[in-house]
Amino acid sequence: MKLHHIGIAVKNIQNSLGDLTQFLSFESTTIPALVTSQKVNVCFLKTNDVYIELIEPAVENSPVSDFVKGGGGFHHLCFEVDDVNAKVSEFRNKGGIIVSPPELTIGWEKLGFENRLASFVYFDNLPVKLIEFISKK
Repeated sequence: MKLHHIGIAVKNIQNSLGDLTQFLSFESTTIPALVTSQKVNVCFLKTNDVYIELIEPAVENSPVSDFVKGGGGFHHLCFEVDDVNAKVSEFRNKGGIIVSPPELTIGWEKLGFENRLASFVYFDNLPVKLIEFISKK
């Protein structure tokens, strides 16, 4: 299991990207893209080995809308794994709640994550409440 990215929920990707690049440098960034299934726009900022994902609500009823209204910030950790289904099952057995079952990341070609299995698991009893698992390339 390897850390792939850190998700940060923001009100506005463009403004946040501008703010971050004043203080940090990134190897590359993706163009913001709509993830229809999650009702969010996302942008990935590449550092050495880990990405930072900026997440912006695309619509009022986006899953991150209330979180952003409360100030946003750190949203989730994403780990790259060999077998998403097995990892989700393991974490469910440890008390995790499946927020989104494993599904293919169709439509993510602009982000470089096309056709990878991804799933979110929620934990009420951990400091990190939301963990995403994504299959290796």
